[in-house]
Amino acid sequence: MDSSELHLSVDYVGSSGVVLSPEQKAALQTSLVILQSENKFKKVYFWGKILGTKGDYFIAQGVGKDEMTERRTFYSKDCVHWGLLPPATKIMRDTSKLAKGRFTGDPSFEFEHVEKKAVGEGEEATEEEETITIKEEDRLSSVIADIDEDVSIVPRASFIKTPKGVVEPNRSFEGLTVSEAAKLCSYMHFRDPKLLLEKTLLQKANMDKSIDFMDTLEEDIPKGSWSLQFERGSGLLTLRSLLWLGYIFYHVPGTRKYGSVYVGTGEKNSDLPFML
Repeated sequence: MDSSELHLSVDYVGSSGVVLSPEQKAALQTSLVILQSENKFKKVYFWGKILGTKGDYFIAQGVGKDEMTERRTFYSKDCVHWGLLPPATKIMRDTSKLAKGRFTGDPSFEFEHVEKKAVGEGEEATEEEETITIKEEDRLSSVIADIDEDVSIVPRASFIKTPKGVVEPNRSFEGLTVSEAAKLCSYMHFRDPKLLLEKTLLQKANMDKSIDFMDTLEEDIPKGSWSLQFERGSGLLTLRSLLWLGYIFYHVPGTRKYGSVYVGTGEKNSDLPFML
């Protein structure tokens, strides 16, 4: 959610249990303005909070002109001081999946994963143990990247892709209607498309290239991984992810107000296909 409207936006997700204390709100509003100014970001988003056993991580993301590619992630323990997280590489993300259990809340903490490997062949084969060390800071960056890739969403037509390939907010977007807001096809994954290339020429012919450049939620597998609900009559829509429990998207139909936040343990719901 946009940090400039944090005090208002957080009320939209209050029914989902997302609550910030008055002290946290005040500290975030001040520190995120400073973070934006110091790093010359076009905009700063309050991404959410990852809960640890001994402390929590508050997460913010700063973006440049291209909001999809020019993005940096920061974390804080006190809502005041922010540290830059390292970019999550593929190797880092694969290694981080070996770490099991909750985050501790200490960025310098190291998880240890022991793997057994067979050395030699035949009767001379022996088994050796290899210990892989995973730093919590790297795991934190990887989990945030995984959540962004899997469930970070925006309303259809809220972003456009310019002829130069830059992804930026659509100034003419005035919000979804109530009937549009009730359909999963009206929401898109804010990432490079994965399924768009598989569409037929006939399907692509009916698409607007400037706004239909991302995958829609109705194509997600498994089906049923999103919970869509209207609140306040039809004055507020919320979408909750069942894959990453704690991710909530909100939109006020007929307005430009929308956003999302994640508050959870940073653990993926791997049992979802068996629960549906």
